[in-house]
Amino acid sequence: MDLRIEKTERAIRNAFMELRARMPLEKIRVRELCAAACINKSTFYAHYTDIYALSETLEKETVASIVSSIPDLKGHSAENPDVFTRALCLAFLSNISLIKILFSGKEQSRFGVQLEGELKYERDPEKDILLSYCIQGTYHAYLNNLSVDTESFVRVVEQIVRCLKPMF
Repeated sequence: MDLRIEKTERAIRNAFMELRARMPLEKIRVRELCAAACINKSTFYAHYTDIYALSETLEKETVASIVSSIPDLKGHSAENPDVFTRALCLAFLSNISLIKILFSGKEQSRFGVQLEGELKYERDPEKDILLSYCIQGTYHAYLNNLSVDTESFVRVVEQIVRCLKPMF
């Protein structure tokens, strides 16, 4: 990639993240982002169709990064859901500051949905239900228990999923 394009892309993304950390997605205007990134509006539109396309790109990259950081993903999800859930917890907790910015406000539920969409690969409805539960349950349990330390949180979630395994 051309160095200028790379530099512009980085400026757009950094400006977006700064703005997104302060305000809801629907309040961010291209004009504000361009001023923060020190670019023209035409430059922004050469990279993205709108603010939502930029946000979606960053969201997808974040989810893909989380998924790629889970070791032996396919081997654990169905056979060892507790091990999978632990790895999933640790993967998304290592990206939590980014997740909190990109998926805040009205976008909060999109994280679980996108993560689920990226991970569902089974044709077995029961396994898909367990996967949905692991993802959505873990994510929302975390959001509702922010004061709990990471190790305690992960341990409890892992125990819950271990108890569910005999059902499947």
